[in-house]
Amino acid sequence: MAGVLLRRNSISSLFRSASAVTSASNGLRVIQVQSHSSEAAGKEKDAVMKTFSIYRWNPDDPENPKLKDYQINLNDCGPMVLDALIKIKSEIDPSLTFRRSCREGICGSCAMNMNGDNGLACLTKIDKSTRKKTDITPLPHMYVIKDLVVDMTNFYASYKSIEPWLKRKDPPPLPGKEVPQSKADRLKLDGMYECILCACCSSSCPSYWWNPESYLGPAALLHAHRWIADSRDQFTKERLDAIDDEFKLYRCHTIQSCTMACPKGLNPTAEIIKIKKLQEQKKSLG
Repeated sequence: MAGVLLRRNSISSLFRSASAVTSASNGLRVIQVQSHSSEAAGKEKDAVMKTFSIYRWNPDDPENPKLKDYQINLNDCGPMVLDALIKIKSEIDPSLTFRRSCREGICGSCAMNMNGDNGLACLTKIDKSTRKKTDITPLPHMYVIKDLVVDMTNFYASYKSIEPWLKRKDPPPLPGKEVPQSKADRLKLDGMYECILCACCSSSCPSYWWNPESYLGPAALLHAHRWIADSRDQFTKERLDAIDDEFKLYRCHTIQSCTMACPKGLNPTAEIIKIKKLQEQKKSLG
């Protein structure tokens, strides 16, 4: 008896099909159904080409730094600038060099300057306008190692100099246990502990540009106040004395470029002002 086989297509889809190809073999009829979805899949979206102008410099190449243009289809790319950089490196130019890690705005690795503003590439959305380029350059006024990678040595040295760890003169109330802290004292650390040391703030600060080896910079000073304000720390006076310096602290002129540049929405300027007020109180108390 002749039979009819349907290849994983329902009867309803058979009636919706545009056409059916029938062949006979040994009395067995095979019906192949062509779905309308295949026709729709064949129509690809029109390409949306976006130009990214990226800073390129290789220390092994005698050529001067330059901006190199790359074009990518935004329909085949994620929404963030970091997605575009990864696509360019993976599909167009594997020599492109940049830092990245978490892709979640936590590690701070992908800090760079995009269209004149410091920020994290993983949190910065691509400008969808195809009429203008997106310029991507390294963090300003920092030594470039290669392409978008800058030397963070001095930045980390400034951070290390403020001794960013808990310092106590007395042992914990309970041996081997943590030092307790009230909820009210814990709240005082909000707006400081969230800093991810991406250097967006420091590299946007004119005072840091001109005095990078003597002025600590907004990131280091924010962390300095984080430990000064910590109720568990017992070296407040020593910490204030260590940064009570014309260059280390008082090169901050409250321009607030650091606050505008922070991708985490923190306010380093406000924390530096608090440190200056504490210095005045310390001097008035003798």
